[in-house]
Amino acid sequence: MKAIVFTLGCKVNDCESASLSAGLEEMGYEVSSELGYADLYILNTCAVTKEAEAKSRQLVARVRRYNPDAPVVVCGCAAEKDADAFLKKGVRLVTGAKRKDLVLSALSDCGCEISADDKTFEQLPDPKQFRTRAYVKVQDGCNHFCSYCIIPYLRGRTRSKSFAECVHEILSCPSEEIVLTGIDLSSYRDGERGLAALTEAIADSPARIRFGSLEVGVVDEAFLKACQKVRNFAPQFHLSLQSGSSEVLRAMNRHYTREDYLARCAMIRSAFPNAAITTDLIAGFPTETEKNFEESLSIISEAGFSQVHCFAYSPREGTNAAKLKDLPAEVKRERLHRLLCEAEAAKQRYLRAQLGRTLTLLCEEREGGDTVGYTENYVRAYLAGDASGMVRVRAESLYEGGVRAVRIE
Repeated sequence: MKAIVFTLGCKVNDCESASLSAGLEEMGYEVSSELGYADLYILNTCAVTKEAEAKSRQLVARVRRYNPDAPVVVCGCAAEKDADAFLKKGVRLVTGAKRKDLVLSALSDCGCEISADDKTFEQLPDPKQFRTRAYVKVQDGCNHFCSYCIIPYLRGRTRSKSFAECVHEILSCPSEEIVLTGIDLSSYRDGERGLAALTEAIADSPARIRFGSLEVGVVDEAFLKACQKVRNFAPQFHLSLQSGSSEVLRAMNRHYTREDYLARCAMIRSAFPNAAITTDLIAGFPTETEKNFEESLSIISEAGFSQVHCFAYSPREGTNAAKLKDLPAEVKRERLHRLLCEAEAAKQRYLRAQLGRTLTLLCEEREGGDTVGYTENYVRAYLAGDASGMVRVRAESLYEGGVRAVRIE
């Protein structure tokens, strides 16, 4: 029996799908993440944008082309938001975004079984792990209710895996790099112990430790000191921003200012001078003026970002921002284009600053005659010939959106 677990959306979804895959293998299934013929399909969906939600619905028709008779189970945020849209397509079971630990036990059920429990941290099987990189989910849900975001309504309130379970899973994971993930990773808490305490507890992990997306408020002296204690730390901080304008941030219900954000970037650079700081920026939020937008453009160079994920604002029904008058599509497109150009210039500046530096490359795949992977500061590096594991390299030249490197013996 073959099962396919197909994923759209965030790294948390990826991690949850890896857990479902591990559970299916324990049940005797041959499991794949690539679309093709299968006896069972589990579709883990996304609703962060209208486009993601549409792709999630279209996915049902795609898998039916491979095997129209196979049962289809749909979970994730798009299923939570509109279960009927999937039930009308004839899927066997819709389970939503919460309590994905119940999916495997409900495979033979039919209809809609969406859990209202947003207080329990789901106990999924340990994710199917790969030699190079593993994602460990330590937190779920969100309490922020940013005015543009539908996810807190779908994922529920913030909740965390127990401290002891996190430490055990991380220290026993055989992968060479571990990425800690969560819907709001910064809010991780078990009693009095937050993300800084968890970081200290895994400081001796033989794996390289990397964080998923972080919120500004988690960056303080205690957190950065904890990061410095980690034996093999990846100094790449994806620090969520969304706008470079304090006015727009306030309208977004983001609880920091432009000045706060830049101050936290300076703290990171003080602790890790060559750190990569990556972020997200929204173009064309409804209240964004041209002056506000210029502040988003200028913060890219001021913060010294190495990469910026830019996207146009997409109204999500049910959020406060969706009640505001949307900007014209051509304004959003033009601003997005300008953001993308500035983001690419910032990336190239950061990459040029890496030339001549010694970095540690995690070898992940082969491309032609090269070994390719990512360095500790998330620079994609190309190394001629065969290599495996973690290798010390020197960045020599810009190449294919990253650097070409030579091995240092």
